[in-house]
Amino acid sequence: MTQKHIVYHIPVCPFSQRLEILLALRGLTDAVEFRVVDITKPRDPELLAKTRGTTALPVLETAEGRILKESLVILRYLDEVLPGGPLRRSDPFEHAVESMLVAREGAFTMAGYLYVMNQDPQKRDQHRDKMLGLYRDIDGFLMEHAPERTFLFEDFGLAEAVFTPMFKRFWFLDYYEEFDLPEGPDYDRVRKWRAACMDHPATTQVSEEEIVKLYYDYALGAGNGALVAGRTRSSFVFEPHWRDRPMPPRDKYAGTATDAELGLV
Repeated sequence: MTQKHIVYHIPVCPFSQRLEILLALRGLTDAVEFRVVDITKPRDPELLAKTRGTTALPVLETAEGRILKESLVILRYLDEVLPGGPLRRSDPFEHAVESMLVAREGAFTMAGYLYVMNQDPQKRDQHRDKMLGLYRDIDGFLMEHAPERTFLFEDFGLAEAVFTPMFKRFWFLDYYEEFDLPEGPDYDRVRKWRAACMDHPATTQVSEEEIVKLYYDYALGAGNGALVAGRTRSSFVFEPHWRDRPMPPRDKYAGTATDAELGLV
């Protein structure tokens, strides 16, 4: 039996950051024990036994020793069981509205990761257009439900906790694909929301430098700790620490830098 909730996670994982944001908002950063998983190595058999063989992270082990998976499930669970004001809206209609926005996150996240992992220069515009279309959709939603506010409602809430880690991970699109939102009314509202989410003091768990360095292999089409051809170490290794490594080359289509050039050896 555990004495408090345990989260098995990757420190840079956006889905885990959602939980860290919740804890920061509540002032309860010590209420959950985070145990780091090295995704560049085979999973610990003890952890696999707990998850019945699945490897997706984060995973929550409750104080009673029960297992929960899927970050949104874990986020909603912790929102309900930990002390403090809830992230989710208490009004049924308002909660339905925030749930409609949260429902857009899956397609948004998938598009961003497919974009950074794309290896065909001829498809760059296709991925960019897809990403911009999703931003326009969110802009339209915010204009319908919160045209004058900064966040969806009065304060940083459930939808913000869900989307902010993705906004921060998409620093890799800025760096490796020179992606940015165009100026103009189609993006002004979502730009305002994104900026407020990323600037919130409860969302400082990761930095742009960290994201760009650790996700270099994603930009080369190798995700989740997989090795890039010609290399012996993943950009997700814990040592050397990312702060001690040089910035990776921005031209992802020119092939990989060596382990040495990336500061991995």
